[in-house]
Amino acid sequence: MNPVQNQDIKVSLNEKEGFQVWWRLLRPHTLTAAFVPVFIGTMLAALDGGFHARLFLAMLMASILIQAATNMFNEYYDYARGLDNENSVGIGGTIVRDGISPKTVLTLALTFFGLAILLGIYISAASSWWIAVIGTVSMLFGYLYTGGPYPIAYTPFGELAAGFFMGTIIIGISYFIQTLSIHGGVIWVSVPVAIFVGAILLANNIRDLEGDKENGRKTIAILLGKQGAIRFLAVLFGIAYLLTLIYIVIGLLPVWSIIALLSVKKAKEAVKGFIGKTLPIEMMPAMKATAQTNTIYGFLLGVSLLLQLYLPL
Repeated sequence: MNPVQNQDIKVSLNEKEGFQVWWRLLRPHTLTAAFVPVFIGTMLAALDGGFHARLFLAMLMASILIQAATNMFNEYYDYARGLDNENSVGIGGTIVRDGISPKTVLTLALTFFGLAILLGIYISAASSWWIAVIGTVSMLFGYLYTGGPYPIAYTPFGELAAGFFMGTIIIGISYFIQTLSIHGGVIWVSVPVAIFVGAILLANNIRDLEGDKENGRKTIAILLGKQGAIRFLAVLFGIAYLLTLIYIVIGLLPVWSIIALLSVKKAKEAVKGFIGKTLPIEMMPAMKATAQTNTIYGFLLGVSLLLQLYLPL
C-alpha cells in the first residue's frame, strides 16, 4: 500500500498523529473492562465494611496495565502472524499504519506486565500471597489470549476466558484484598459483568468475522454465523439484565441497582448497529456501543452500591 492510500485509511478511521498513536495502541475503549470489575468488587467490599484506598488504587492500576499489555500482545502477535494489515479495522494500527517497530510494542507490553507484577507484590504483601498465584495465572492467560502456539482468541473460548478473568476473577480479587474473605454473593454478582465483558469480544468477532474466517480462526461468531452471532449477543444482554433484576428481587443487590438498567438503551443500539452492515468499518459504531454498554452498566452498578452505603434503602 502506498503512503497516499495509507493516509486515506487513517483519515477514514479518524486516526491522528503524535500522542494519539500511542493512545490508540492502548485501545482505550477496552480499558473500562479493567476499571468496571475493580470498582464493583471494591464497592461490594465497602458494603461489607472493608475499604483501603491504596489497595483499591493499586488493584485498579494493575488491572489497567494488564489489559493494556494484553492489547499490545494482541497487536504484536496478530501482526507477526500476518492477520493485521493496513486495512484492518479495530486495531491500534501502530505497527501496520504508523510504522512503530513490532519490537517496541512487545517491549512495552512486557514493561506493563512488569509494572503490574510490582503492584501485585504490594497487593499480595498487604493481603494474601494467594493473590500472587491467581494474578500470575491471570497474566498468563492475558498473554495466551493471542500469544503462544494456540491463541485463545482464535478459538470459541475467547469470550468465556475474557469474561471469567476480566469479570469474575477481578471482582473476586478486588473484594478479597479489602476484606480477606469471599462469599458466593460476590461470585453471583460478577456474572452479569463477565457477560458484558465477553460481549465486547463477541462484538469484536462479529465485526471481524470474514477476515477471521479467511485466517483460520474458529470464533463463536464464525461457528454461529453473522446472524446467529448477533442474536447470541442480544441473548447475552438479556441474560445479564434478567440476572440483575433477579438479584435485586432476592436482595443480592440493593434496590438502587435498578439504575444499571439505564444501559439497556445502549445495548439495543449495539445489537441494531450490526444488523444490515457488511463492512467492518460500518460495524465500528456497534462495537463501540457494546463497550459503552459495559462501561455504563458497570459504572451505574458500582454507583448503586455506593448509594446503598450512604443512603441505604
